[in-house]
Amino acid sequence: MAVFIGSNIYRQASFGRNHPLSYGRQGAVLDMCRILGWLDDDNFITSPCANIATLSRYHDLDYVQALQSADMAAKVPVDVRKRYNFGTMENPLFKGVFARAATTVGGSVEAAKQALLGKVAFHPSGGTHHGMKNRAHGFCYFNDPVFAIFTLLDAGLERVLYLDIDAHHGDGVERAFLNEPRVGTVSIHEENRWPYTGTIQDQGPGRLNIPVPQGLGDSEFAYIFDQLILPYCENFAPQAVVITCGTDALASDPLSKMNLSNGALWQAVMQMKIRTEHLVVLGGGGYNPWTTVRAWVGLWGLITSNKLPETLPVNAQAILVKFDSDLIDEEDINPDWLTTLADGSADEDIFVAEIGVAVKARVKTLAAQHNLL
Repeated sequence: MAVFIGSNIYRQASFGRNHPLSYGRQGAVLDMCRILGWLDDDNFITSPCANIATLSRYHDLDYVQALQSADMAAKVPVDVRKRYNFGTMENPLFKGVFARAATTVGGSVEAAKQALLGKVAFHPSGGTHHGMKNRAHGFCYFNDPVFAIFTLLDAGLERVLYLDIDAHHGDGVERAFLNEPRVGTVSIHEENRWPYTGTIQDQGPGRLNIPVPQGLGDSEFAYIFDQLILPYCENFAPQAVVITCGTDALASDPLSKMNLSNGALWQAVMQMKIRTEHLVVLGGGGYNPWTTVRAWVGLWGLITSNKLPETLPVNAQAILVKFDSDLIDEEDINPDWLTTLADGSADEDIFVAEIGVAVKARVKTLAAQHNLL
């Protein structure tokens, strides 16, 4: 069985008009899943809002209270902005920011609880993987994957794997568990991309970073999965997996230059699904409204063993048609983004010569470092 964790809080205006996350992706995912008949009261759980005691288990109490106070006052003093990095263009202050961020944490805690019951827990509003203990970072105010992992460890699990396939390195989660032998962290992300961490040299016990070249397509991604990530997973033998499934690695996302189809992300999640008893699937980045919503709707369809339609019903298409983005030119909107869920393979299942050579060399190096040969 699978459960969808969500909340109507994400329908409220947020981030501001000029921010990459200003569009209503979460409400659109919910609505489309309901239109397709894949979501109802039996498999939907409303996300609780984490309280200060929960939030301060990881985040510094003074930071948590500062964000709450700024939200209530609707302003951020200069010294607070500089210290905690919110009230900025990157991490703006907006009405309800504290409740929204705390609800994201509450949703990931609930997702982990549901996973412990043997259900696949899908929480697309989660995946705020850049949040740091004492500051906002990378559009993330709190770090909800950390709390999902805490919940799994609290239940007595001794091996939890965190897998991050967002285009940006999962720096916040990695940092949280650097000295925790019960947690393994794996991140596949675009090299030389913000936050500029997770380099090929940045490896260690329980830490596998896989920076990939720009233009990486489905075949290279599958090769990395087969030759590196799955062997790593087999060695680690996780009792639970938490996966951040950001969609900014998809072709045509404005904040990265990877070239995956949504089928590649779907396959990655489904491969994890058959390899662990407890699975939490989170969202993450994704700044192309059309490719992000389609990817997460389709992922929920696959998780729930539904057949994806070749053409979306008209009322589902209407949701996609209404989207707009200052980051994507109108002439670059693919007509298929408005009518379908599944992408074609982004590279037609062939290696791009230069990228393929680089990927194979990198995989060989990392496999040797992590004793996976």
